[in-house]
Amino acid sequence: MLEDSFGRQFHYLRLSITEACNFRCQYCLPDGYQGPSSDSFLSVNEIQTLLSAFAQLGTSKVRITGGEPTLRRDFLDVLHLTAQTPGIERIAMTTHGARMSAHAKQWKDAGLHQVNVSIDSLDPRQFAAITGQDKLKEVLAGLDAAANAGLDVKVNTVLLNDFSDARLHRFLAWLKEMPVTLRFIELMETGDLPQFFNQQHQSGGPIKQTLLAQGWQPIVKRKDAGPAQEFFHPDYAGKIGLIMPYSKDFCKSCNRLRVAANGKLHLCLFSEHGIDMRHLLADGDVAGLKQFLIECLGQKHETHYLHDGNTGATTHLAMLGG
Repeated sequence: MLEDSFGRQFHYLRLSITEACNFRCQYCLPDGYQGPSSDSFLSVNEIQTLLSAFAQLGTSKVRITGGEPTLRRDFLDVLHLTAQTPGIERIAMTTHGARMSAHAKQWKDAGLHQVNVSIDSLDPRQFAAITGQDKLKEVLAGLDAAANAGLDVKVNTVLLNDFSDARLHRFLAWLKEMPVTLRFIELMETGDLPQFFNQQHQSGGPIKQTLLAQGWQPIVKRKDAGPAQEFFHPDYAGKIGLIMPYSKDFCKSCNRLRVAANGKLHLCLFSEHGIDMRHLLADGDVAGLKQFLIECLGQKHETHYLHDGNTGATTHLAMLGG
């Protein structure tokens, strides 16, 4: 089992397979994608080496992220490969959801268990303003297709300062009948957008207090769960999660490591730099990679230092899929 010097064990790998995305979200890629070309990202063979090493070291859950992972032409091959890796028990994916209505069943059949979809507003005009794409109708159709295919569906919403009570009530009304988990995520500062963060950051604490006052109750986390605090209510079909990276002891339960699309290991979303391991991946050296990962865990810090304004090497969230 991968374990750091603070006794935290890592069951969960977040694997980015591309930095590219065709949405232009205000808090991520407001000017559109302008990064490296697809030939600089991990190949399927390199991904196979990576997954084998992590699985043999106790990783049981893999989240495939981007950018937008379905932009890769060989996305289905990556999904099949992940599902066939011994030791990997759960596969999730983060997506903008615009392609999901046509492909959800195919992804489920290939081994996918869970999708996380970004929906920052249920108002079509506001959704288009935030994402740069007028595709709310297609995304909502994708949610229905995913649920009908038997996928576990989670919806991500970034908290911004213009997040009004009316917007919250609209989401709560939606959850009355919609069997998904809606996660409110605090905006995190990145290197490219410090001014946007200062203008728009909002704490999730007041929403948590509102939920508790309305009878929402905490859910016990799975060992491979992400950082969300999740809540259920007997009168609602859906659940609610809160991801609050600026809250006390947020990093204490860290159980995940990240690999960027360029093959670099990131011990934290906001680490100072990625650690290059492309040479081991290119050589198919599973044993060498396992030893490398064990040694790298000794460098992992106790916290992300976001409170100090340290955003590390993360210039935008598409680099690592959040």
